[in-house]
Amino acid sequence: MQDSLGNSASGCADVLTHPLLTVQAVVTCVCSTWTGCTQLAKVTFRQYKAPFTLTWFAGTWNCLFFPLYYMAHLCRTRERLTPQQCFRECYRIFGGDGLTVKVFMVRLAPFGLLWTLTHYLYLQALCKLSPTDASALFCCNKAFMFLLSWIVLRDRFMGVRIVAAIFAIAGIVMMTYADGFQSRSVIAISLAVASASTSAIYKVLFKMIMGCATFGEMALCVSILGAANFIFVSLVPVILYFTGVEHFSSPSDIPWGCLCGVAGLLLVFNLLVTFGIAITYPVLISLGTVLSVPVNALVDLHTCEIRFHMVRIIAMALICLGFVLLLLPEDWDQSLLNAATRLRRQNRPAEGAMETGTGTGLSWSRKTPNSVSSFRH
Repeated sequence: MQDSLGNSASGCADVLTHPLLTVQAVVTCVCSTWTGCTQLAKVTFRQYKAPFTLTWFAGTWNCLFFPLYYMAHLCRTRERLTPQQCFRECYRIFGGDGLTVKVFMVRLAPFGLLWTLTHYLYLQALCKLSPTDASALFCCNKAFMFLLSWIVLRDRFMGVRIVAAIFAIAGIVMMTYADGFQSRSVIAISLAVASASTSAIYKVLFKMIMGCATFGEMALCVSILGAANFIFVSLVPVILYFTGVEHFSSPSDIPWGCLCGVAGLLLVFNLLVTFGIAITYPVLISLGTVLSVPVNALVDLHTCEIRFHMVRIIAMALICLGFVLLLLPEDWDQSLLNAATRLRRQNRPAEGAMETGTGTGLSWSRKTPNSVSSFRH
């Protein structure tokens, strides 16, 4: 759930026709929740360095997905279903036999494992990296997702996305170079890149196994994964505690406020990523994620968390540029050609009017709305 499950084929022109306030609200919420989650997790590790315990704790909050979906259902629809009816309707995704052990192991367990791996690796990298570096490296998941979709799902080949993937890889190498290829930084960067890779595998696998699941079905699956995380994974933090890997002196020493803050922000972020495409376009969800990089940079600069060398700035710019290029729709080149053709056709009558010396004022007054209209459509 780290990024939009849909694609960005709707195009930039469609985005401009969407209500501006909705666009601003969604992008701001996605950016602020992901930035807040990353920054608060970094603060948490200064008091209690336990990335796996935090991953488990945040994953358990996913149980709230289906109840929150049902509350949204009650607010948005007139034909309100009872909780039992809504549950039975969403439960159909598991087929006639229901949620058997085989169905759980084949269709749900891989997503639970990948979700845990993605967030644990990201938090582990965050222990050694600044929030700016970690969030920038995580943006590479879009490039990895394109490569996997091209190889596994046989998606359409696009040269611009290959260039974007090259930009992302070049950014990773330059990020490592900025730290002098020290073993500590190389390991931390590898963890962040591994987190981006598992996130990409999660999304591609979801597309393969779940297909076109409804919002209710997705919410039910995530809630079941949250419950399974609480039941089956709870033993791991206990083992880490007794082995001294993630130890604490007393429960009062644990920053419960920070833990709940990280889990709550991550829950809201995943809700926006999963259900945000119902009120806006997937490209805007992704845009909110990449905007967290400069916001994290401003926060780190204010807290003296990081020193911005030129190589580091170029590396982050390459990764963000690659991310933005991957947001282009499949027919972006044809759309640009069509827009250029319309502009040329509109300019010809204006040029003819100027040559004849008549209608100059009218041509200027009509030109602006026509240009905006053609750009929107």
